[in-house]
Amino acid sequence: MHNLSSPGGAASGIRLVGFDADDTLWRSEDYFAAAQHEFERIIGGYIDLDNARARERLLAIEKGNLALFGYGVKGMALSMIEAAVDITAQRVSAHDLHRIVAIAKDMLRHPVELLPDVREAVEAVAREHAVVLITKGDLFHQEAKVRQSGLADLFGRIEIVSEKDDTTYHRVLGEFDLAPAQFCMVGNSLRSDIAPVLRLGGWAVHVPYHLTWEHEREAEIDQSAADRWREIAGIGALPAAVHGLDKAAIARG
Repeated sequence: MHNLSSPGGAASGIRLVGFDADDTLWRSEDYFAAAQHEFERIIGGYIDLDNARARERLLAIEKGNLALFGYGVKGMALSMIEAAVDITAQRVSAHDLHRIVAIAKDMLRHPVELLPDVREAVEAVAREHAVVLITKGDLFHQEAKVRQSGLADLFGRIEIVSEKDDTTYHRVLGEFDLAPAQFCMVGNSLRSDIAPVLRLGGWAVHVPYHLTWEHEREAEIDQSAADRWREIAGIGALPAAVHGLDKAAIARG
């Protein structure tokens, strides 16, 4: 494991690489999408899904509840219950509300499935840079997924946060005594993994996932930061992408 205090890289280059977890290292949104489909199947017994704009109304309720419930399965379940009551005009049965709770419990029990080439890519980056895991969501569930993933030994530090924004990244970098220009973030979410780091002056690698929650796609990337991030088709290309950004960071000084 590369140490921040070791001489393994120039101080003017990238010294710390952060990794997102859900849909970057292991599958996650697939299960949320399946849960939403099941939710729609349940309330479809009460209303016309298209006319009721069920998907849009559920998203609006989820976004409105983020400040109270945070991210993750438990917040999603509470929002689904609220949405089911609202969308069906309080006609949803206790039996069907119990079915929604069961969906959440099944998601919390779902085994962690690593994405292809993940361990090899993280190991390769960790040979050249210190690495940290930065993930958001429910503390208990995220801790369980990290344990089950078998990847915890690769990271010098694991951060489970309520939000991934400018303030969070600024705090983490301050604790490492690093400037943003010495940090690179890797993840699938433009909103949480890429945009805030670029705003601070850091570097980023975007690894798109085939499914992304609408809320996480809501981000604007400043064109002035175009030379400080890369988009790759799969995480197998990550070591080369980080190496290229590190050379750019060193050249920039």
